[in-house]
Amino acid sequence: MGPLPRTLELFYDVLSPYSWLAFEVLCRYKNIWNVSLQLRPTLIAGIMKDSGNQPPALLPRKALYVKNDVRLLGQHLQVPIRLPKDFFFVIFEKGSLTAMRFLTVVKLEHPELLEKVSRELWMRIWSRDEDITEPQSILAAAEKAGMSTGQARELLERVSTPQVKNQLKETTEAACKYGTSIDVQPSTAAQ
Repeated sequence: MGPLPRTLELFYDVLSPYSWLAFEVLCRYKNIWNVSLQLRPTLIAGIMKDSGNQPPALLPRKALYVKNDVRLLGQHLQVPIRLPKDFFFVIFEKGSLTAMRFLTVVKLEHPELLEKVSRELWMRIWSRDEDITEPQSILAAAEKAGMSTGQARELLERVSTPQVKNQLKETTEAACKYGTSIDVQPSTAAQ
């Protein structure tokens, strides 16, 4: 009997192409690497706000880099990733709030389907340039992942409940806390 698997938490938002690439690599190799992968749907907008960071697409040089980097990483990792045609509208206007709330409900009620539903939402936005904000779009992704129509509709009806909103908020806050847990001591060498 080998060592127990290490737990690895992946905080992710389907709005992030880098999250998708990390997700696919971790899902692909979790057994080889002996990792217990814990998927944690999170809002990237909340993390950006908390950290004071700007999305790379808002900075011209980073935007050019990301466009090429995502394409090359997708090829290398064999993930069918392509930027949406109206990138800024999809990312900054439409966002992913409803999709991430839906994934939060999936995690609460049917965690065994979370990986597949997450992947289908990423495929919609980052591979096929399809919507992930409208109810019919989310239902289509859930059904393609193996969820029954009735089951998916029932979960979709819960995305605006306080329980789901609070859970997504708590998970996002937990992700933000990881960034503040590093104990950095000021350097005395320059004094």
